[in-house]
Amino acid sequence: MTSHYGFGKTVSCAFDEAIQRVTAALQTEGFGILSDIDVAATLKKKLNADMPAYRILGACNPALAQRAIQAEPSIGLLLPCNVLVREVADGNVSVEFMDTDAVLKLVGKPDIAALAGEVRQRLQRVMAAV
Repeated sequence: MTSHYGFGKTVSCAFDEAIQRVTAALQTEGFGILSDIDVAATLKKKLNADMPAYRILGACNPALAQRAIQAEPSIGLLLPCNVLVREVADGNVSVEFMDTDAVLKLVGKPDIAALAGEVRQRLQRVMAAV
């Protein structure tokens, strides 16, 4: 699964296991989770609407984030790297990653473009490990 702004794959496991696998693979690549947005729980609480499990993990590699901020102080508007984990109709789980090449090219700076490529490679390794 690929779009203009992300890439990912479908895995055959329980939702909570997918979250654990993604988190562990991110840690291997130096990323921590800054935010964990449970969209399904929020919509249930606020709108009493049911939907399949849907969580957005805000992943951050501190060393890479520091380099990005030093090169472009306003880059925080495009951080952290979002990872979407969601249940799909057949009982599998979709794991999708923000394509940093696509998103960070908005900045228009060669330093950021090079950094975006490095981050994308790390996220592709995370995807392969999940």
